[in-house]
Amino acid sequence: MPSADHDLGPQHLRQPATTVTSEPRDRSPEHAEPSRFLPHVQGLRAIAVLAVVLYHFWPARFSGGYVGVDIFFVISGFLITSHLTRELTATGTVRLGQFWARRARRLLPASLLVLLFCALVAMTPYLTPTSALPNEVREILASTFYVENWYLALNSADYLNHGGEPTTVQHYWSLSLEEQFYVLWPLLMLLAAWAGVRFFHGARRRAVVITLAVVSVISFAFCVIFTITNPAPAYFVTFGRMWQFGVGAMIALVPALRVRNAVASFLLGWGGVVVLVYVIFQFDGQTPFPGYMAALPTLAAAAVIAASKTERWWFPTRVLSIRPAQFVGDISYSLYLWHWPLIIIAPSVPFWGLTIYHRVALLGLCFVLAWLTKRFVEDPVRGWKVLTSRPARVTLWSSLAAMLVVAGVATTAWLVNAPAYTAGSRAIQELREDPPPCFGAASVLDASCATADFGDTILPAPGFAGIDRPQEEECFVQLTDARPVSCTFGSDDPDAPRVALIGDSHAYQLLSTFQRIAEDEGWQLVTWFKGACPWNTTPLATPGAFGDACTQWRQGVSDALAEADVDAVFTAAIATTPYSSAGHASAYDAAVAGYVEAWDEVLDRGIPVITVVDNPVWETDPNKCLRTRDQSECAGPRADLLTADDPLRGAAAQRDAVTLLDFTDVFCDDDTCSPVVGGANVYRDQDHLTVTFADTLAPWYTEAIRERLDAGTP
Repeated sequence: MPSADHDLGPQHLRQPATTVTSEPRDRSPEHAEPSRFLPHVQGLRAIAVLAVVLYHFWPARFSGGYVGVDIFFVISGFLITSHLTRELTATGTVRLGQFWARRARRLLPASLLVLLFCALVAMTPYLTPTSALPNEVREILASTFYVENWYLALNSADYLNHGGEPTTVQHYWSLSLEEQFYVLWPLLMLLAAWAGVRFFHGARRRAVVITLAVVSVISFAFCVIFTITNPAPAYFVTFGRMWQFGVGAMIALVPALRVRNAVASFLLGWGGVVVLVYVIFQFDGQTPFPGYMAALPTLAAAAVIAASKTERWWFPTRVLSIRPAQFVGDISYSLYLWHWPLIIIAPSVPFWGLTIYHRVALLGLCFVLAWLTKRFVEDPVRGWKVLTSRPARVTLWSSLAAMLVVAGVATTAWLVNAPAYTAGSRAIQELREDPPPCFGAASVLDASCATADFGDTILPAPGFAGIDRPQEEECFVQLTDARPVSCTFGSDDPDAPRVALIGDSHAYQLLSTFQRIAEDEGWQLVTWFKGACPWNTTPLATPGAFGDACTQWRQGVSDALAEADVDAVFTAAIATTPYSSAGHASAYDAAVAGYVEAWDEVLDRGIPVITVVDNPVWETDPNKCLRTRDQSECAGPRADLLTADDPLRGAAAQRDAVTLLDFTDVFCDDDTCSPVVGGANVYRDQDHLTVTFADTLAPWYTEAIRERLDAGTP
C-alpha cells in the first residue's frame, strides 16, 4: 500500500534536538516535529505504484509488478521509523494518540471514500452480480476495519471461493497490513526504549535498533518457512511482512547505511533501480513469493533509499526527483486506491469495451480520480482545523464514526439485494430440477432440437451464475493440502457399479451432475479432487509446497485406487495446467506421458477410463458482459479461448481403452465460442461450467460410461 507520508524523512538522529518546543499534550499539531522531504523517495514511490497499477492492467507484460507493494512497505518502514525516532529522541516518548490521529487524518478520508464508492456499486446489480454480493460485502467490512489481509489469509485456502473474479476491495489487504504496522511499530519502539532506560543505562536508541533488528530477522525466517509450507496465507499475514518494514527502519536508524560517497551512491542507487525493473518484468505467478525471493525487491528498494547523494543530474536521486515522478508519487496513495475497483467494475459498464484503447482510457481516468482525491480530499482533511485544533481523541472517534457509516452502507447493500439473492438461488434449483426441452447442450447435440430457438433467454441469469456450483466443498482439497480426500455418493448396494470421478476443479465442476447420474442409474460414485492438480504423474512446473502437495496427493490417490474396487474412472482437467518438461521435448509431451502413465495403473487392471476435452477458458468472466450486453456481443474468438493442444486428447489417442468425449462443437462454432448455448448460461466464472449447463451434458456422460461398463473388461 502506498505510504501517504510525503513529508517525513530522517534528520538529526544521532543527538537530541537542542530545542524542544512545548506542545499541548492533548493536541494533534501536524508538524510537531521537524522533518525533511526526500524527493528521491517520492520518486521511488512512483515506481512502486506504477508497477502495481500496470501489473493489474497488463499482468502478462508486467508479470512481477506485484512487488510494488513490497517497495511501499520498505518506504513506510523508513519514513515512519524516522518520524518516531525524531519524536522519541526529542521528547523521550511517542504521543501515541497524536501519532494515530495524524495517521487517521492522512489515510482514512481517501480510503473510506473509495470504500463508500465500492459499497454503492455493490448495491447496484448492474455493476455487481448478485451472486457475488455476500463476499463483496464481507470484504468491504473487513477493509473498512483494516483486517482485509487477515480475511484473505483465513480464506486464501478457499480456492472455490476465490476461483472467480476478486472483489473491488481485495487490494485493501496491503493497506490493512500497513495500518496494523502503524499500531504495532510505535508500541514496539516504546517498549524497546523503556527497556533501554530500564536495563541498558538509558541507551534507548541501541535498544530500539536491536529490538527492531531481532523482530525483522525472526519475521523474515517466518516468512520464508511459511511461504514454503503454506504459501497462500503467507502472502497476507502481518508478521510475515514485518521484516520489510524493518529493512526500511534500519536505514532510518543506522546512519552508516545511508551512503554519502558519490560513486557508491551512484552504483547503489542505479543498482537498486535495475534490480527493481528486472523483478517487475521477470517475476511472475510461479515465483515463490513472498519467501526468500521477496528479499530481492526489498533490498533493491532499500538501496535506492540509502543512495542519498544528489550532486549530479545523472544520479538516481536526481532522476527520481523530476517533476513527473514527483507528481505520480504525490498521487500514489489515491491512485492505488482507485485503480483496482475501476478495473473490476469496467467490464460491467454497458458502454465500456475491453480493447487496448479502453484500457488506456481507464488508466487515464484512474490518474484523474487520484489527482482529484489528493487535491480535494487528502490535503484538505489532513489540515482540517476542526480536528487538528482539538484533542487526538476527537479525530479517532470521528474516524470510527466514519468507518461505521461505510459499514452501514455496505450492510444496506446486502439488505436491499438479499430478497433477489434468495429468489435467484431458488430459481437455479428449480431450473436444475425441471429444465425446458432442448435446453443447453441438447440444442446442439440432439438432432430433434435443431429448430429450437431460445431467443435472448439466459438461465441462470448472469447475475446468479456465480453461485451455480457444486456445494460439497469438503470433497475438494486445495493448495498445500495433500490429503487424498474421498467422498462417496449414489447407491449403497454393494453390487452396484462403482464409478470414480478424479481430477482438478474441472472435474469437481461435474460433481453435482455425476451425483444425479449415479442416483438415476443406480451407480455408486467415489471422488478424488484437488484444485489445479490433474490426475497425472508428471510434476507441475509450480515450485515449492504447492507442487509438492500435488505430487503427494497424486500418490495418495494412486494408493487408494489400488485398493478400491471401481468399475470405471472418469477424469477431467484444465488444459492450461503448467507441467514440468524435464525429460521430455516439451511440457505438452510431458503432460501427455503423465496422463498415460497415470491411466495405465487402472487400465492394466481392466478398468476403463473416460475423459473429456477441456472447455474454453475466457480472459474474464463472460457474465460481466452478459449482464449489460447482447449475447452476440459477448462471444469470443475460438482461437483465443480454446487450447490448441489439449494433452488429454493426445493421451487418449494413445490408448484404445480410453473413451474421449469432445464437446468443443457445443461450446464453439468454426470461429467463435459463445457463453450461452441453447438458453443455458455456460460459465459461472472465466473457466468453470455452471452446474445447470453441465447437467445438460449428462445424457452423453451417462452413455459413454454405460457403454464402458456394459463392455466389461477392455
